[in-house]
Amino acid sequence: MLPHPTARLRFREMTLADIEVMSSMLGDPAVMRYYPAPKTRSEALAWIEWNQTNYAHDGFGLWIVETHDGGFVGDCGLTRQQVNGRSELEVGYHVRRDLQGHGYGTEAALACLELARDVLRVGRLVAIIHPDNVASRRVAERLGMRQLEDDLGGALVRTVMGVEFG
Repeated sequence: MLPHPTARLRFREMTLADIEVMSSMLGDPAVMRYYPAPKTRSEALAWIEWNQTNYAHDGFGLWIVETHDGGFVGDCGLTRQQVNGRSELEVGYHVRRDLQGHGYGTEAALACLELARDVLRVGRLVAIIHPDNVASRRVAERLGMRQLEDDLGGALVRTVMGVEFG
């Protein structure tokens, strides 16, 4: 199960062959500014393996996002996350630093939202965002999301944006 390609982007499952591009992106302090720390190469490998487990268990996860000619853009997809003690379906996204600000995150996240709404038929989709991450919040707002609550379950408070599907 993959989101439909968009005007500029396509999706595919992560593989171990993606370790170089994923460790470069997830290890970039600018990309990971709102995470506790950039990820090491071994943490990036664990990220790939976590998504492969998600594909096998749920049929979805974060996918590699590429341009139609195969250029690596980032990752985006759907994962189950805990929000204040309950499971929610989240759309998550990371875009390479040099490609940020060109609408790729919004374009990829919208394709994932459509998959969640039209194929998975979920009632709600959330995005869990660090309160200071204005760019990520703007992506969520472009998807029609609004702030639902704060997630108080972890070491830091996170903003939970969401959209209900009727």
